[in-house]
Amino acid sequence: MNGEKGFNVRVYGLLIDEHKRILLSDEERNGTRFIKFPGGGLEFGEGLLEGLKREFLEECNLQVQVERHFYTTDFFVASAFGGGQLISVYYLVKPLHDFGFKLAACAYDFGEQKGDEKQCFRMVPLADLGPGDLTFPVDQHVVQLLKTTLQ
Repeated sequence: MNGEKGFNVRVYGLLIDEHKRILLSDEERNGTRFIKFPGGGLEFGEGLLEGLKREFLEECNLQVQVERHFYTTDFFVASAFGGGQLISVYYLVKPLHDFGFKLAACAYDFGEQKGDEKQCFRMVPLADLGPGDLTFPVDQHVVQLLKTTLQ
């Protein structure tokens, strides 16, 4: 990878409730729809767990406790959100309180791109979730691992 290409780490949380439903983030950015696990990129100098907790608080207004590491990619994938490459880290998380956010589409303010992006959240039964239901290849692989691991 040459020095001009960006490289970043993205961290995602797998929130699974007692009914084996998993939280998905459904986003629209500049007319392109992405379905992924909640999470995102780290800020400068931020650790993995701190970044994941911040992302859940910012995205879902939800405080979470990190249960355990689930999966780290051992390969680089092209970032759908930029021109660089990224590596993704996944953790199992649980909410510190009952989450009462409405699982419906809402306008989401990303600063300069205000109005160009929307985001909503929904709980999906893990048994009904297939790899093709998520956008990113790494997330698709994680779905397969989850379904195998949680049987």
